[in-house]
Amino acid sequence: MTLPVLWFCIVAVFWLGYLFLEGFDFGVGMLLPVLGRDDRERRVLINTIGPVWDGNEVWLIVAIGATFAAFPAWYAGLLSAAYLPVLLILLGLIGRGVAFEYRGKVDSARWRRTWDRIIVIGSLVPSLGIGLLLSATFLGLPLDAAGNRDGSPLAALRWDTALGALAFAGFALVHGATFIALKTDGSIRRRARVLGSRIGLVTLLPLVALALLVQLERGSAWLWPVLGLGVLAGAAALARLRAAREGQAFALLGVLLACAVVTLFGALYPDVLPSTLDSGYSLTVAGAASSPYTLGVMSWVGLIGLPVVLLYQGWTYWVFRKRIATHNIPAGH
Repeated sequence: MTLPVLWFCIVAVFWLGYLFLEGFDFGVGMLLPVLGRDDRERRVLINTIGPVWDGNEVWLIVAIGATFAAFPAWYAGLLSAAYLPVLLILLGLIGRGVAFEYRGKVDSARWRRTWDRIIVIGSLVPSLGIGLLLSATFLGLPLDAAGNRDGSPLAALRWDTALGALAFAGFALVHGATFIALKTDGSIRRRARVLGSRIGLVTLLPLVALALLVQLERGSAWLWPVLGLGVLAGAAALARLRAAREGQAFALLGVLLACAVVTLFGALYPDVLPSTLDSGYSLTVAGAASSPYTLGVMSWVGLIGLPVVLLYQGWTYWVFRKRIATHNIPAGH
């Protein structure tokens, strides 16, 4: 395996880590007013992701940073062509982070409601934007021979990329409901399990449809069993959630997402950013990659640093592994 191909696979793994980890805390944020009936219940929901949400966002930085270093032409072509969605993603993430910190600073119901709305918006907008950005990667952008966008700033917004936006947002909703059921106890757990079971089929369909669309347009024969395994894993996840086996459902949703990512990136290869104007303008793994020396240095850094990050983040989840309920939340002050 050549270094450009290796780093193409590594970038795909980074995106998988981000979509899985940030997916459930986006879902928790979007479900805050749905499953949190009063302030104490909403504090329970926020506390399920409180120790980990900022660490989950590091995966986005790593995924984008690795793309910039390993495939600078891919980074430049994608982020400049989808400038407006990227700007909305960043604004949403900033507002969401501020809301988590400021929500409890003033003892006022109106103050908390305002920041709760910002948490919901700051979870919904980035999840839609990330889905749009990635689906534009898989389905292509109007790039000219120089790798520049041809058309308006809204060129990335089409019906098929809108499907991608719904794919990640929908997955995040059921993933978040499953995580809440896994991390809470009492009535919140029951409501989250029921909600996830009811919305799961509808919210997971866009992800399956996106993977199927990309597979039909660009995919190879070896990806069909992977896509089939993902569909089975999604169905099994909903069945286990109904049976109150939230841990198994959470893991099976991870299998579904992994199969979808393998299908999407596998169908994308050997391109990294297809051009919808002319296939000859598409950016490829070999053509967009950095020099062998740069990729070699990155490989050694990743070999040393990535295990440390994984161990630390795994330790964080282990420390905060227990369920919480309203009786664990102290009175506001």
